[in-house]
Amino acid sequence: MGIMIIELFWTLLSTIRDVLPIILLFGFFQLVVLRSALPNPRRLCFGIVYVILGLTLFLVGLENALFPIGKIMATQLTDPIFLQGDRASIDLGYWANYGWIYCFAACIGFATTIAEPSLIAVAYKANEVSGGAISSWGLRITVATGVAIGISLGSFRIVTGTPLYLYIMVGYIIVILQTFFTPKSIIALAYDSGGVTTSTVTVPIVTALGLGLATSVPGRSPAIDGFGLIAFASLFPIITVLGYAQYIHWVSTRNKKPIKE
Repeated sequence: MGIMIIELFWTLLSTIRDVLPIILLFGFFQLVVLRSALPNPRRLCFGIVYVILGLTLFLVGLENALFPIGKIMATQLTDPIFLQGDRASIDLGYWANYGWIYCFAACIGFATTIAEPSLIAVAYKANEVSGGAISSWGLRITVATGVAIGISLGSFRIVTGTPLYLYIMVGYIIVILQTFFTPKSIIALAYDSGGVTTSTVTVPIVTALGLGLATSVPGRSPAIDGFGLIAFASLFPIITVLGYAQYIHWVSTRNKKPIKE
């Protein structure tokens, strides 16, 4: 209990240190540059306190719960005893034997992205600006699906040991080609959707999964193969959002075509 309180205290101090420059920056521009009084100063102070306390508790929770779970699950799912099952022997270097890892990676990628605060904020603003044309839940599910595919494919890359740059190069070639055939109104949002996935919830868990997987799979190095999953989590949501926009545009265009007599 005492260790937990000490950890909470130091996390609180580091959170204040990280948030303080942002507060000072906004205060400087509001009071010095704009020369305007702060609106609702009491409410702002309470909000700042809530942000600091919320981030502190959230970071402590990640460090003590979600981060270890990701590593533990990766270790257990790659355990030779679990993989072998009822079989007499198993090739630990064969990629098809890690099916549960790909499934778990997809599920954890989808779940963490749905819970990502930055994505919730972007989806809410996109729905507000578009007047309801862009569904908040539709965008979140589309982005989460992209992350699920990306994390699963990234786990496959770690198991097989194939070079990371090949996947990234092909992925961005697909994004460039999609950009030419996607309505301009959705391109910027799609590119932003890739960035908002790499935030407070997704990064710690996905990183733990990658390191745990690279440590458990024979012949893999945590330093070389353990990282790179975040790149997949940033890339594939762009592809899925652009693809979803292309599909919606194609459906609407087809429905507007005149019926030939």
